[in-house]
Amino acid sequence: MIAAALRALEDVLSPAFRKVLWRSIGLTIALFAGILLAVETGISFMTAFPWPWLGTVLAVATGLGIFAAFIFLMAPVTAVFAGFYLDEIAEIVETRDYAQDLPGRPISAMTGAIIAVQFGLLVLLVNLLLLPTLFFGIGAILMLIANAYLLGREYFSMVAMRHMPVRDAAMLRKANTGRIFTAAFIPAAIAMIPVVNILVPLFSTSYFVHIFKKIIHDQ
Repeated sequence: MIAAALRALEDVLSPAFRKVLWRSIGLTIALFAGILLAVETGISFMTAFPWPWLGTVLAVATGLGIFAAFIFLMAPVTAVFAGFYLDEIAEIVETRDYAQDLPGRPISAMTGAIIAVQFGLLVLLVNLLLLPTLFFGIGAILMLIANAYLLGREYFSMVAMRHMPVRDAAMLRKANTGRIFTAAFIPAAIAMIPVVNILVPLFSTSYFVHIFKKIIHDQ
């Protein structure tokens, strides 16, 4: 696991990975900028308030609310956009580090988009549900365990699906549940670090390519 994590960290810092990261962050910023512009435009077309200052307060409060949402939701939203490029990232790692193996088959654009959106929304929902538990001592542990399960399940499955049918990928994951779950604690820990957590999709993709290859070669 440590070796795979170090190799994945090197990948995240490479030019090819940075290109995907900046694209994902750019799309995230564009999305929130569009939401802010739409909301502010909507407010400007509303019926004039009897007190001029109320419109100003509402506009400022709305802007601050969207900014706060951007800070909190940047990581999961970036993860959704990054999900559109994960197949590309997996191919880069496989071609460079496992050229002697049979190449993986690209996942269809539609399948990749569905997986990215479903996974991003699932992670967001689970973390929102667990957010109140942070006020208790066990909250951080619960979030770490939940993210480890989700990250291991989704990223390993995505990598495996490049090399085998969906059913076979699911069977391989279930046969190695403990190993995958344990390995996923590294990206899950990174996911809990603000700002740094935007790297999780790229790191996890490279990381689980190495984990998948290790499992296959050990069989």
